[in-house]
Amino acid sequence: MPRAGLTTERVVEAAAELADEIGFDLITVSALARGFGVKDASLYAHVRGLQDLRTRVATGSATAFADRIGAALAGRSGRDALAAFADAYRDFALRHPGRYAATQLRLPPETLAASPGHTRLVELTYALFLGYDLAEPDRTDAVRLVRSTLHGFTSLEAAGGFGHPRDPQASWGRAIEALHALLTRWPSAPPSATLAP
Repeated sequence: MPRAGLTTERVVEAAAELADEIGFDLITVSALARGFGVKDASLYAHVRGLQDLRTRVATGSATAFADRIGAALAGRSGRDALAAFADAYRDFALRHPGRYAATQLRLPPETLAASPGHTRLVELTYALFLGYDLAEPDRTDAVRLVRSTLHGFTSLEAAGGFGHPRDPQASWGRAIEALHALLTRWPSAPPSATLAP
């Protein structure tokens, strides 16, 4: 019997908050139950287990991430869209490290297809590139480059990996300008690229 006051939504939101505090990889049903002051069994009326809980946190976090990016992108294109996308990405990753880590969880294709947040993140990412004259496969290559840059920068920043006294915000701004310059003048693929293993 579900414990009064507990709902699946409350359990998943508490797990997302806990992930931001201690790390997504460290959340457990037991830790969550302790936070509610209940036994583990009380939570199994709301989630099927740790994997189900982690999946629910991942899909919910993807929706929150997509909402943040979608609001930032509204009405923008080109360099302005790139900067807004990047800033929203960085803000979410740094403010919600556990939720951000959850969005990186590898999920089965059928789960991804049924997750509105994950679908919208892909759509928003590709929409960002409408302001740049890139056809496939260049667009996918560019998406991978931008995503890798944003993920790498924010992951290093969150881990305290920038020991140089230069303000990370200044480096961030330069990185966005560099990405915009590259996307505007995307290089042609060398003939040998199609022959690479």
